[in-house]
Amino acid sequence: MTKTYTTKAIAEALDGQLIGKGDLIIARVKHPADVQSEQDLALAMDTKLEPLLAHTAAKAVVLAKDSKFDTGLVDACIMVSRPRVAMAKLTSLFAEQVTVPAGIHPTAIIEDGAKVEANVTIGAYAYICAGAVIGANSVLHPQTYIGPNVKLGRDALIYSGVRIGSRVEIGERVIIHFNTSVGADGFSFVTPQLGSVESAKATGEVGANMTNSELLRIASLGTVIIGNDVEIGANTSIDRGTIAATRIGNGTKIDNQVQIGHNVTVGDNCLICGRAGIAGSATVGNRVVLGGAVGVADHVKVGDDAVVMGMSGVAGHVMPATVVGGIPAMPREKLVENYFYTGRIKHYSKKMADLAARLDALEQNGKSD
Repeated sequence: MTKTYTTKAIAEALDGQLIGKGDLIIARVKHPADVQSEQDLALAMDTKLEPLLAHTAAKAVVLAKDSKFDTGLVDACIMVSRPRVAMAKLTSLFAEQVTVPAGIHPTAIIEDGAKVEANVTIGAYAYICAGAVIGANSVLHPQTYIGPNVKLGRDALIYSGVRIGSRVEIGERVIIHFNTSVGADGFSFVTPQLGSVESAKATGEVGANMTNSELLRIASLGTVIIGNDVEIGANTSIDRGTIAATRIGNGTKIDNQVQIGHNVTVGDNCLICGRAGIAGSATVGNRVVLGGAVGVADHVKVGDDAVVMGMSGVAGHVMPATVVGGIPAMPREKLVENYFYTGRIKHYSKKMADLAARLDALEQNGKSD
């Protein structure tokens, strides 16, 4: 069933100021160019979109509080001070989750010794191993796997294809999207004798006879511990620790296709964007932002409140509350300076060539004298 709200109810939900009619019925949220019905709410919180409202069929719009738009051109305007916050609240109002029939599907397998608390929904062909605990009000979509002795907190939402390995501990209100793996073994190997990687780290060169002819697997005896209110995107992998646990702090949000290695610690309320990779034993502080495709080297520490620009390579420690970027990552001011001078290399190369030609000419004239 389509969700509908009055303009008054939406304004209240957004903590916005309503100008005009409060009894208009809104069924959909639309870009101004896509409005098709009087029940569509046009979003023009970006002032660049306001010209599109001149011919819109929408009777109601959402605008930024400092907008100069003539509110008399529509029947209702909702003015908001924080457009992105308003967007979060508005999309939550109209979001429609993919539902799973309530209860436990008859094809789901729940081993003896597993505990399923009250009001849990488990979809078709899900598999719950012995010793696992599924918290109250949680929803497990079809074809999920919950390993032995996993602890899954209350109000979890686990989408299809998610695999959670043994002994993983997950807090409350956690969302894990399609095909994510939590608790696979870490990527950890060693050579019986000194190998090429160890030599390269120590000397910058590959020593003689270091052929890595045999690789011994280091088993992962630790687990993964995930805090409350964490969201993990699709196709992400979080590996278990070797001895200690890999940890993800409360409120952290992880995008799609992220790799988090063994023994990594990620703090609270971090944002980790798509295709980022964090190597083993790295420490990411609280409220850190890692842009898309960022790579963090092993054993590196990223300080609280740091921001790492997209496609950067973090090879050394990052100070708290700094913005870094580039390969290797460096303070943003230094990165911009480097780009500036790099862009002038062609100019200076030509100038040096001209100076060299003039110098050669002077030397030739001197010899001829």
